[in-house]
Amino acid sequence: MTDTHRTYWDEIDFAQMAAEHTIGDAFQVFARKSRDEIRAHQERLFARCVARAWQVPFYQRLWGEAGIARGDIRGLDDLPTLPVFDKSDIMASLERAPPFGDFAGFESHAQRPPVILHTTSGTTGKPQVLLFGAKSREVQALMLGRLYRWQGLRPDDVVHSVYGHGMINGGHYVREAVTHWTSAIFLSAGTGIETRSAQQVELMKTFGATVIVGFADYIKKLAEVAREQGLVPGVDIPVRMITGHMGREDQDAISEAWGGAVCFDWYGVGDTGIVAGEGPDRDGLYVMEDAQVLEVCDLDTHRPVAAGETGDMVVTCLYKDDLYPIIRFNTHDVTQVKTGRSALDVNFTRIEGFLGRSDNMVKIRGINIFPQGIGPMLDEHPAFAKEFICKARRDAQGRDSFIVVAEATAPADPALAKAFGEILKRKIGIEVEVELAAKGATASLTQIEVRQKPIRLIDERYG
Repeated sequence: MTDTHRTYWDEIDFAQMAAEHTIGDAFQVFARKSRDEIRAHQERLFARCVARAWQVPFYQRLWGEAGIARGDIRGLDDLPTLPVFDKSDIMASLERAPPFGDFAGFESHAQRPPVILHTTSGTTGKPQVLLFGAKSREVQALMLGRLYRWQGLRPDDVVHSVYGHGMINGGHYVREAVTHWTSAIFLSAGTGIETRSAQQVELMKTFGATVIVGFADYIKKLAEVAREQGLVPGVDIPVRMITGHMGREDQDAISEAWGGAVCFDWYGVGDTGIVAGEGPDRDGLYVMEDAQVLEVCDLDTHRPVAAGETGDMVVTCLYKDDLYPIIRFNTHDVTQVKTGRSALDVNFTRIEGFLGRSDNMVKIRGINIFPQGIGPMLDEHPAFAKEFICKARRDAQGRDSFIVVAEATAPADPALAKAFGEILKRKIGIEVEVELAAKGATASLTQIEVRQKPIRLIDERYG
């Protein structure tokens, strides 16, 4: 019997990968190239992605229904003329051709190549299948590893990760980034349900964790748990750097909670891997333009908006040409492009970071509200206990209201509820009802202990 297995490592041309997606000092050299040089690099990679897409039934159908024929896509200037797709299209593909869908294009291979399969967390609905070819999987790990190194990760660091595992992509992907592309030691603690919070704190103390990676909400909680155990974050647990998914307000709060650790934000989704991340200057998130093209698009027309205007992030992955191409994937995450020049002389586009989800946005009396942004707004008040959940309601007369249930250090103080309400009215533009809760009281609603991304909105208007 002939053994016909093709291994993960055999599928990767490491010399070519190193030339196209640099790391360490070579990355900083590439990032300072001229815009014309960066664009030429992107065009070369984009042509390969388009050629692969035409082999995939998903794109044959998507583009064919839009009247696009082979030869119509000549380069990146044609991107805005192409249709976007999103999770709903992937889910429809899975329904059409279970269990893997037709977006991976297995049909074009005489023998199925090595494939990595994960799913999304299901935060925004039914978990979605995620498929990665060996080369594209390793490139996205390289990109995250190089970002960590650029942000200041050192060879002697001990990295404590609170990303989830199981079928979820996040924890596995981050582990690969650190273990394949840095020299740091990696602690794969996972979420609070995988490793209890008190046990995580003990692990961090025992192994001398110096870096934490994960989502802001749970990282803040771990600091509280450490203090409850009589430990001083930043002293008994020598964390000096935290990198994950957070807004500017989150960074200040988390840094304070962890004894002044330097905090960095980065953005990516399961399908695309890392899209952008803060550099040492912490002045916006740099789009990894050797591997990604990011369009910030109007929510309705899907056409790019002007720099400084908010819109959906629509991503084209320039390195995914081995299995499942991603060309104009609408994340439904909202951001805006930063204007002005980088202090680091890096010529990559910068964005403000994650500003909310357009498909989780609620419109209350004509005002668009992104629930994820409520916590950072309230962080300016010292009595806010960092946890919250939002509710949207409609009364018998059809009038909508927006309620924020906020944990507070003095949950019975009506003056504090009024102060929270005034902050939100000033920042949102309408009256918001505020209900105070004791610390920990919203955990059953947000499910912060068991989800990577806590629930932030309960829409009661249609139930």
